[in-house]
Amino acid sequence: MRTLLVTGPGGSGRTTVAAATALAAVRAGRSTLLLSADPALDAVLGAVPAGLTVRRVDPAAHFRDELLALQERASTALDLFGAQRLDGEELTELPGAEQLALLKALRDTAGHDLVVVDLPPAPQALALLALPEQLRRYVRRLLPPERQAARALRPMLAQLAGVPMPAQWLYESAVHWDEHLAAVQAVIEADSTVVRLVAEPGPAGADAVRSAVTGLALQGLRLESLTANRVLPGDSADPWLTTLAAQQGKALGEWAAAGTYDIHEVRHLGRDPRGADDLAELAVAEPGAGRAVRWPVEDRLAEDGVLVWHIPLPGAVREELDLIRRDDELVVAAGKFRRIVPLPSALRRCTVAGAGLKEGELRVRFAPDPGLWPKSV
Repeated sequence: MRTLLVTGPGGSGRTTVAAATALAAVRAGRSTLLLSADPALDAVLGAVPAGLTVRRVDPAAHFRDELLALQERASTALDLFGAQRLDGEELTELPGAEQLALLKALRDTAGHDLVVVDLPPAPQALALLALPEQLRRYVRRLLPPERQAARALRPMLAQLAGVPMPAQWLYESAVHWDEHLAAVQAVIEADSTVVRLVAEPGPAGADAVRSAVTGLALQGLRLESLTANRVLPGDSADPWLTTLAAQQGKALGEWAAAGTYDIHEVRHLGRDPRGADDLAELAVAEPGAGRAVRWPVEDRLAEDGVLVWHIPLPGAVREELDLIRRDDELVVAAGKFRRIVPLPSALRRCTVAGAGLKEGELRVRFAPDPGLWPKSV
C-alpha cells in the first residue's frame, strides 16, 4: 500500500488535486481510497466511480466517541470524585477535533493499493503530521513505562486505602494512546508514504512553498513533488493575463532552479473543476517515489576531531534557525517549525562544538567528551 499526503497553502486547490489524483489512479486500475475532511469534496468529485472509496472524516462523531470511551475507562475515578457523566447529545467538538479524527482515519487505511489523503493547509498539516511523535514523547515523559511495573501493587494498595486507585485507568489510557499514536506514526514515517505539495505559482505561493519544504525536511518526511496549480497560458492576447502568466513563469523558474523537488504543472481550466471529466482534464501526475530524507553522521575525528551531523533543511534561513542541546536530545527550530529529536548513540557522548547552515543543510559539529568517550589503547 502507498500513501500520498496532499497539502499546500490555503486556497491552492489541494482538494481538487487530491481528487484528480485519486481518479487517475482508479483509471489506471488501482484500488484507491480518498480520505478528506473538506466539505467541498462532494462538489469537486461529483459521482464516485467504481474502484474509488471515499471516506469523509466526521470530527464531531469522532470527538463524541473518543470522549465517551475515555469517560467509560475513567468511570471508577469519576465515581470516586462524584462527577456527573456527560451524554453524547450534549457534546460539541473542540478545536483540534478535526486533526485527531484525521489521524485516526489515517491509521485505518489498510486494504487499498493507494491512499490519497487531502490534508489541511500546509502549516496545519505539518503540525498534524508531527503530532504523533510529539504526543508519544509527552506521554512517555509524564507516565514513564518503567513506572507501570508497580501496577501489580495497585489492587493491594487500593484494599489498604479502602478506595479505588485512579492511577490504573490513567496508565491503561496512556498505553492505549501510545499504541494508537505508534500506529499512526508508522504510516506517516513509512517509506511508502510521500507528500505532494500543491501551490499556485506567484510571490505568495513561493514563500509558502519554501516554508513548507523546510518543515517537511525537519520532520523527515518524503517530498514527492510540487504541483504548480492553475498555470495560465503564456500566449494570451489579454495584457492582464500576460502579466499574471509572466509572474507565474518567474515563480516556476525559481522553483526549478532550487532543484529540491520535481515540478508538475496543472493548467488553469478557466473555471473551477467539477466532476470526473474536469478532473481528468487536469492531467495530474502519477504519484512518484519521493526522495528519502537522511540525517547522516560524518566521522571527521581523524581530520578535525569532530563528528558532524548533517540535517537537511532546504529553504531554511539562517536568522530563523535555533538549536538547543537538551540531555540526549537536540531541539531544532526552523522558522515556525520545531522538532525535538534523540541524538544518535555516538553523539550522546559528545558536546556541541558549533553549527552552520550551508547549501540547505544544517551541519552540527560534535566534539567527543573526554569523560564519556572510550579511551584509546
